[in-house]
Order: sequence, then structure tokens, then C-alpha cells
Amino acid sequence: QVQLVESGGGLVQAGGPLRLSCAASGRTFSSYAMGWFRQAPGKEREFVAAISRSGTGTYYADSVKGRFTISRDNAKNTVYLQMNSLKPEDTAVYYCAAATVAGTPRAAYAYNYWGQGTQVTVSS
Repeated sequence: QVQLVESGGGLVQAGGPLRLSCAASGRTFSSYAMGWFRQAPGKEREFVAAISRSGTGTYYADSVKGRFTISRDNAKNTVYLQMNSLKPEDTAVYYCAAATVAGTPRAAYAYNYWGQGTQVTVSS
């Protein structure tokens, strides 16, 4: 079992940056691939980014590629999502998730554990 707690969400102007953090507790953090998903009002949850267990592999949704960066610090049991050049369409609740599979999974069903989410609002 692993518990995930996101932080760092808030209100930001379009074009600005924001960094999300997700702290994990429980079993060995480095045993999990980690991902970020988001869900906007009235929309389905969508994949944002994923990072492999060691951190050497990453994968991004086309909508955030070049603007967002996922990273992890296994010594601190934390995964990050650095978001730059934010757009109003990035407004959503952002969730981090942990998966026991290898690689950089993109499907929500591949993830075993989820955080409670943190709200990101981008004003125009």
C-alpha cells in the first residue's frame, strides 16, 4: 500500500509557471512508475505525464509536451510536475498516481494508487 499526497496547486495567470509535488509514503517509492493525470469539469480524466521507476524514462501527452516536465527524487519519495507557459485549458484537478508496472504507463487502469488531487486554475 502507498499513500500519495499532492500539493502545489493554486491560481496562476496564463503564461506563468507552477510546480506540483506528490509525496509518497508506504512501500518503497522506487518500486513504482509514477504518473500525473488531470480532470477538468465535465471532462474525463486524462493522462498528462509519466516517469519510470528510476526516472530515466518519461512520457508526455502531446498537449503538454515542451511545457511540462515530470521528475522524481527517490530519496525524498516525491514526484514533481513543473508546469510552464500555462494556458487556461490547463485548468483542472491534477492527480498523481503510482503503478507497479515497469516503464511509463499512460492508461489510468495501469495505476494502482491515486492521490486526492490538487486544483490548478489558470486565468486568462
